[in-house]
Order: sequence, then C-alpha cells, then structure tokens
Amino acid sequence: MNDNFQMVKNYLTDLNYEISFENKEEGIMVIQKESNGVRNLILGVATPILILEQFIFKINNQSEMIFKSLLQKNRDIIHGAFVLEETGEKVIFRDTLQLENLDLNELEASLNSLGLLLSEYADKIIEFSKY
Repeated sequence: MNDNFQMVKNYLTDLNYEISFENKEEGIMVIQKESNGVRNLILGVATPILILEQFIFKINNQSEMIFKSLLQKNRDIIHGAFVLEETGEKVIFRDTLQLENLDLNELEASLNSLGLLLSEYADKIIEFSKY
C-alpha cells in the first residue's frame, strides 16, 4: 500500500494539487485545487483501488426531482458519479480507479471530470442545496 500511496501522492504533486492532509498508515489524503473547484477531496488508497470522494451538498428536503436530476446528470459525467452517503443526507461525487495500472493521465482525467462537473452543474448544485 505504501508504494501505491507514494505513487498517488507523486501524481497529485505533478498535477499541482495541494495536499492539505495525509495519513500514510490509513492511506488517506485530502487535496485542494481551488482553480478546479476541488476542495477537501478525500482520496483513499485501499489497494487494489483508489477511492475519490468529494462532498457536494447536503439534502435538506428529500425530493424526487432532485434525485431524478442527479441520476440523469450521472449519465453525462465522464468519470465517477453522484452518490448518496449512508444516511442519505449528503450528495458526494465518488470515483474508483484501479491502482495496479493507474497512471498520471487516468488520475488527471478523473480529477478533471470532477472539475468539469462542478463548473457546468454549479447552478443546479446551488439550487438543490437551498431546496
């Protein structure tokens, strides 16, 4: 796991992401890149996969319209998807990547997918968070 952790950390550094927290023993990193809209993105190195999770918004009032819209938007997301965390109160972006063949381009594509999602869907996210 430590080799995978260091590999991911090196890729993040190469991509100019700020690592604001890391725990090598637990395989956890938290990264930022405000220019891409990425803030407190959690990465979990859980060999054989890398898990990426970004909190998007809290659901104040569960609505079929919100859930339907999120599921429809999942179809447009290049990498990853909107998911509900266990309690069903928070929407997060989640992606998983295989560590065995992970390269810089693949990680960058996943991170760019999140950045693109946040930029093009920002108005809806704000609307849903106020609903």
